[in-house]
Amino acid sequence: MTLPAASRFQFTPDLNICRVLNGMWQVSGAHGRIDPERAIDAMFQYHDAGFTTWDLADHYGPAEDLVGRFRERFAVQRGSEKLGEIQAFTKWVPPAGPMSRQTVEGAIAVSLRRMRVECLDLLQFHWWDYRDTRYLDALKHLANLRQEGRIRHLALTNFDTERLGIIIDAGIPIVSNQVQYSLVDRRPEAKMAAFCHEHGIALLTYGTLLGGLFSEKYLGSAEPGRGELTTASLQKYKNMIDAWGGWPLFQELLGVLKSIADKHGASIANIGTRYVLDRPAVAGVIIGARLGIAEHIAGNARTFDIALDADDVAAIEPVLARSHDLMQLIGDCGDEYREPKTIELN
Repeated sequence: MTLPAASRFQFTPDLNICRVLNGMWQVSGAHGRIDPERAIDAMFQYHDAGFTTWDLADHYGPAEDLVGRFRERFAVQRGSEKLGEIQAFTKWVPPAGPMSRQTVEGAIAVSLRRMRVECLDLLQFHWWDYRDTRYLDALKHLANLRQEGRIRHLALTNFDTERLGIIIDAGIPIVSNQVQYSLVDRRPEAKMAAFCHEHGIALLTYGTLLGGLFSEKYLGSAEPGRGELTTASLQKYKNMIDAWGGWPLFQELLGVLKSIADKHGASIANIGTRYVLDRPAVAGVIIGARLGIAEHIAGNARTFDIALDADDVAAIEPVLARSHDLMQLIGDCGDEYREPKTIELN
């Protein structure tokens, strides 16, 4: 399988990425047991198909270790000179507290060791409590580590537009912000996308397929109870659907997406992904990879063969217009992770 040129995005001058990133939250333990050897075999399959970009975090179970082992085996089998074909974007999610140079440097050293690299391609920083402004201390230390060559690029995860502006005004160079973005959650369109477009910041999106709820499996199905939602992702995004408009309206949306998918010879997931990829400022969509358990390589690749037309978008809009405004209900991007919470995510 060879992905088309349109599957790639020049994320930074020195990083060319696949626009569908392989998400590694699914190896964190809440989506079934992952066998390390089978997982690494699957990573080769994704890479060889053209899905060369990985999204992970320090707290995603063994994710950083798996990337390190994958890189080690890749160097042996393909040659160390080809390691540049792999892009691995990790996150640092510290508890709030003092952010000394020693604290920040120590955390980055752990990721460097686990991933078996001398420089992190992209470090995406998250902060739980905006009332504690020491996130600026952490980011300033991270910016220094970038200048010293231990981080190639600095990014954010789930920061809102106001805080993103504060960070930019502080002179801290940010290349991307990772946010939830889907046909159900279009909050980035309120403020975030325009701000990012203006300041040359890319969006990496997650939750685009609602943990698998955007699929034919759930079209025409009765509303699932919590016990039927067998992964943390399904439980989280079912809560988001409830806030957005509920299961009956979601069924209407799935029906429209199915019609569009049939027109393009694609799947509901392909249409949901393509819609977000076409939004302003979006560089890539993160799709979870349950490595060694369930692979969706061929299905994900189909996304790049689709071009949604005006009729497709026009068919979707009337359903979306009847949903609740999540910007008013929850707040800006990432606000659901901060107190006081307006929606339970798990």
